Amino acid sequence: MAKTALVFSGQGAQVPGMGKELYECSAAAKAVFDMAEAIRPGTLQQCFEGTKEELSQTINTQPCVFIVDLAAAAAVAEKGIQPDFVAGFSLGEIAALAFAGMLSYEDAFRLVCQRAELMDKAAQDNPGAMAAVMKITPAQTEEICSGFAKAYPVNYNSPAQTVVAASREEIDALCQKVKECGGKAKQLAVSGAFHSPFMDSAAEGMRAYLTSITVQEPVIPVYANVTAQPYAGDYKELIANQINHPVRWQATVENMIREGADRFIEVGVGKTLTGLIRKINAEVGAVNIENKEGLDALV
Repeated sequence: MAKTALVFSGQGAQVPGMGKELYECSAAAKAVFDMAEAIRPGTLQQCFEGTKEELSQTINTQPCVFIVDLAAAAAVAEKGIQPDFVAGFSLGEIAALAFAGMLSYEDAFRLVCQRAELMDKAAQDNPGAMAAVMKITPAQTEEICSGFAKAYPVNYNSPAQTVVAASREEIDALCQKVKECGGKAKQLAVSGAFHSPFMDSAAEGMRAYLTSITVQEPVIPVYANVTAQPYAGDYKELIANQINHPVRWQATVENMIREGADRFIEVGVGKTLTGLIRKINAEVGAVNIENKEGLDALV
């Protein structure tokens, strides 16, 4: 039997004006936005009218992308579409947890605001950089990283794309080494070396913050970035570990397909995940929902 997976976009997809059409066309999406605005005044202004520079700051990016993700998912559910599985890329995983009932929407939004502050501080205290490595295999990328003191594969995106994190002193040499090995490397416009040991202090801070948060059993299976499997065991540890461990996106998608997913709906900003899913398996359907046009087309 065909199954549907809902996937939530991550940090990096943000654009000025994001979510505004959803706010105007969906009562369910509007309620999610209004909840965020009550907790963090100014969130709507940043999403709808913020500049690219304002939205690129981690402390703003994460709350804004999270709330657009969750609002888009609420709009999809409002149309009567219920997924069989959910997963989110990096930040998107917190939205997936909320949608699956593991966190209340309010707790999830507050957690994201805290996560953003912790990761921003870690990035300032432990400066690093990131680059997308293409045209070579993940195994080749791992081998290249092993030749540097502080370089790590952090996002296993598709068979031919792996994102790496490294110290600022080593990132140029790493990119050059990738080119020498027949690959292509593009440095990313991010403020830190996420999902790597550069974020250890942020993971510890999140671990402490989670002691005051209630995490429920999921009503829909949520695939974890850290394991590429449905959430199991210590839920809070998985949430904390996600900050300083790699995102195993390719394995996550492959595992959902193995369980019967043949339609993927990306909710939130952009269509990065839609593109990656098509590269992982061209036989499954993949669409993105970020505005009224996408929502109407899906229905």
